[in-house]
Amino acid sequence: MKFLRYGAPGQEKPGILDNQGQIRDLSEKVSDLSGAVLDPAALAKLADLDVDALPLVEGTPRLGPCVAGTGKFICIGLNYADHAAESGMAVPPEPVIFMKATSAIVGPNDDLLIPRGSEKTDWEVELGVVIGRTAKYVSEADALDYVAGYCTVHDVSERAFQIERAGQWTKGKSCDTFGPTGPWLVTKDEIADPQNLKMWLTVNGETMQNGSTKTMVYGVAFLVSYLSQFMSLQPGDIISTGTPPGVGMGMKPPRYLKASDVIELGIEGLGNQKQVARADT
Repeated sequence: MKFLRYGAPGQEKPGILDNQGQIRDLSEKVSDLSGAVLDPAALAKLADLDVDALPLVEGTPRLGPCVAGTGKFICIGLNYADHAAESGMAVPPEPVIFMKATSAIVGPNDDLLIPRGSEKTDWEVELGVVIGRTAKYVSEADALDYVAGYCTVHDVSERAFQIERAGQWTKGKSCDTFGPTGPWLVTKDEIADPQNLKMWLTVNGETMQNGSTKTMVYGVAFLVSYLSQFMSLQPGDIISTGTPPGVGMGMKPPRYLKASDVIELGIEGLGNQKQVARADT
């Protein structure tokens, strides 16, 4: 199943994609895609719905973030060996964990705002893992039982804020619009192997990233288990699992986003995003 949220910012409604790729309204069945609704068992019950009998959403509404009520936006750094190499950093002996402010979360096709003073806004396509029920001290063998599904995430980064201005990475990762999420929350039954998904990103039609989740250093099940040793993971939390090579920082010379650039990205089975870069005023 492919769940989504549609409507104006802050007024999104829950929806589901039918077999014809049309949006069906879920408002009469669930209040939103958050909390207990994300429990894998609850999502499985929705599989019994006659999707074609649900109200059809006319037109092409804005798509919002595919999950509501995200409490933690957890990111994993340097989780692809070839990306670590292009960044001039060693593969870490344990996952690098940092947080992205939840205020950065926007819809998959919303404008990407280049923050004031930025000269090094960069792109990163990433696999997002959405937690469906509380996970604490879970084993790697059981970890996927706590996952609601997967989504495409754009982990936008301002490299000067992140790396050159001391402190931690969070301030270079958390600017408004730096977390486009969606278009869909895709349930686990539709993804045979989260460690074998093609992923790509283009800027103005030029391919920048063309990779696969198979080259992750630390896989999804390991990451869910690992994180749950340090913090409880709650329904709606998102884990952004790292990016393959091809980011602007790794180019020679480096290349970064500027106003009017068009960024398109996607992950196999999880849907595509498209953003236009604008200067934040």
